[in-house]
Amino acid sequence: MMIFLKDKLIKIFFNSVVNLPTPINLTIFWNFGSLLGLCLIIQLLSGIFLTMHYTAHTDYSFMSIVHIMQDVNYGWLVRLIHMNGASMFFISVYCHIGRGIYYGSYKFKMVWFMGVLILFMMMGTAFVGYVLPWGQMSFWGATVITNLLSAIPVYGQMLVEWLWGGFSVSNSTLNRFYTFHFLMPFILLLLVIIHLFYLHNSGSNNPLGVKSNFYMIKFHSYFTFKDLVGFMLLIYFLMYIVLECPNLLGDSENFLMANPMVTPLHIQPEWYFLFAYTILRSIPNKFGGVLSLGLSVLIIIIFLFIDLSKFQNMVYYPINQLYYWSFIMNIILLTWLGMQPVENPFIYLGQISTFYYFIYYFLSILMKLYWDILL
Repeated sequence: MMIFLKDKLIKIFFNSVVNLPTPINLTIFWNFGSLLGLCLIIQLLSGIFLTMHYTAHTDYSFMSIVHIMQDVNYGWLVRLIHMNGASMFFISVYCHIGRGIYYGSYKFKMVWFMGVLILFMMMGTAFVGYVLPWGQMSFWGATVITNLLSAIPVYGQMLVEWLWGGFSVSNSTLNRFYTFHFLMPFILLLLVIIHLFYLHNSGSNNPLGVKSNFYMIKFHSYFTFKDLVGFMLLIYFLMYIVLECPNLLGDSENFLMANPMVTPLHIQPEWYFLFAYTILRSIPNKFGGVLSLGLSVLIIIIFLFIDLSKFQNMVYYPINQLYYWSFIMNIILLTWLGMQPVENPFIYLGQISTFYYFIYYFLSILMKLYWDILL
């Protein structure tokens, strides 16, 4: 029985990885999928090692991080890899999604849908993980973001208190977030496996945007070596940040232990949430802001209902390319605005950028439809 299962697993591995028919014209932009797998493995392993020394308690969490950094052998390395690995994870996933939008990968509907679920799970995992060091920004970030649930009519305040485990962010909240942060990556791993299952069933997209059974080669060895080059580059950049500028992507407020009696001058999340945070604070109405925050991520699911153009990607639509890159620049602007104080002219700029962010998705559909009519 064991021999049969072993042979079956080997056969599945060869059919799904080694002998997988892959378009020959895939570029370096298709490397980000495998890089995300590497980031997930790095985060899982480093996170498991960190849990061996971390204490989930409001009185000891901050000092347990100090203990990991100063007293545990190579604890500083594991902690900095985990901390900066999250940034590498989000850089890779944003590039992965950007490539998917540009080249029309959303035509594989189940693959895209699972990808959206993975993004939501990633963001949830990163948010609860950011609270665990129990620094000033961790505490106040958790307070502000969880309080957004109170905007939900009727049951909002009850949901907030249930999440907190009391009437404020406290030890119960920290314990719950620690549990969530430990469990959610394994759910994320399951979603990734399902994502890959649908991808292998539908086949990969390619820069031409036209599915064909011709010009296909085996995944191994051409693409495995290509992915290995990407692995080496990602590990190089990650280790460079860890060893040369480990706090480049962090917030200095988190070097202070959480104090409920002292509010930071400017509360902001990690850089990879700043575009959504700018959208949140650009809407004067609280419920409207929370709704816009959720839609800023959920809106990419709209591509599942787009099947208008004869060619799915933007290679054939020069005006769409210009529009796409202006959209990317707008996201970068939203990220920068999230770091600025809530005052003019940053408020006006944020509102204009928020409007442009949402209108892009609808105008891009109309532009594709226009080109289809001409073609």
